[in-house]
Amino acid sequence: MNASPTSTMQRALPAEHRERLMTIAREVSFPLGARLFEEGRHADRFWIIRTGTVALDMRVPGRRAAVIETLGHNELVGWSWLFAPHTWHMGAEATSPVRAHEFDAEAVRAMCQTDPALGMAVALWVGDVVAHRLRSARTRLLDLYAPYGSGSPR
Repeated sequence: MNASPTSTMQRALPAEHRERLMTIAREVSFPLGARLFEEGRHADRFWIIRTGTVALDMRVPGRRAAVIETLGHNELVGWSWLFAPHTWHMGAEATSPVRAHEFDAEAVRAMCQTDPALGMAVALWVGDVVAHRLRSARTRLLDLYAPYGSGSPR
């Protein structure tokens, strides 16, 4: 599992912002193999994993989907909800039974608009996650498809 040091809401957001977001969280669960979302579809929610694992995957023309990263406990699943046009840039599948906190994207965006400090904190948190995921995607795709791999030590 590739955990970014700031990928969790606990580490990335001040306590008052976490508490505010948690007031609108709902607990959900997904069985092994459930698709949380599909690349290109509308992004209207996101999750923080409580238990289990979720694989992020990316369509590769002429090949099966490439798993970019596997996420686990306390990690953010989904960032596309924050940025227009709010469509998923990857897909996600439960690779074990998953329990998670689910957040309605529209409600979180509204909270961020009415509270600029919360909005900035959420934007920085999600931005950090996006940067980490892009690095992971690049490395993974180079490992899978480039003639000499990513060149990064394992």
